[in-house]
Amino acid sequence: MSRKVAVILSGCGVFDGSEIHEATLVMLRLDEAGVAYQCMAPDIEQMHVINHLNGETMPGQRNVLVESARLCRGNIVDLAHADAADYAAVILPGGFGAAKNLCNFAVAGADMEVNADVARFVGAMHAQGKPVGLICIAPAMAPRLIGKGVQCTIGRDDDPAADAIRAMGGEHRTCAVDRFTIDEKNNVISTPAYMLAGRISDAAAGITRLVTEIVRRM
Repeated sequence: MSRKVAVILSGCGVFDGSEIHEATLVMLRLDEAGVAYQCMAPDIEQMHVINHLNGETMPGQRNVLVESARLCRGNIVDLAHADAADYAAVILPGGFGAAKNLCNFAVAGADMEVNADVARFVGAMHAQGKPVGLICIAPAMAPRLIGKGVQCTIGRDDDPAADAIRAMGGEHRTCAVDRFTIDEKNNVISTPAYMLAGRISDAAAGITRLVTEIVRRM
């Protein structure tokens, strides 16, 4: 079995794409563990473009795959062409792009739909019993990606996202920022990261532990 990990990105920048710290920390920890990884993203248009200086919507449109390429120095593939059989695990960093581009959770909540390529790839990984890592807001997709009864965390149990997870049939578990939760049955590992983190070192603590656990399970 390949030891390579798939990292699914959703653009570049916390408000309309992947959270840059989270994505970078995932890649750093995998590299430090001596594990190869391949970044990938769907070849679609972003929901919208946000000016990260003032938080306002900007005119124009950007492509999720093209923007994601910024995070990995251009070493990225179209998710539509990725084969789950080539990978030993998959990790989805957070950022609003996970909730806006990989799915429509940001606008639809519990009525969300997941991008077809994301659902296909992660579903195939799960069907093959491989570890699925979900970070920050990405665990909100777990009930749609894995199915009802899946256990995951976005940190606080009183967060509206936790309510949505329950509404979709998932089981939300509370979790400290420097820890992670494991759904042993489904081989799903999740950590809150910037759902709770106030600084990059907070996010790093949980992400480091999540990546270490995923590598252990490969």
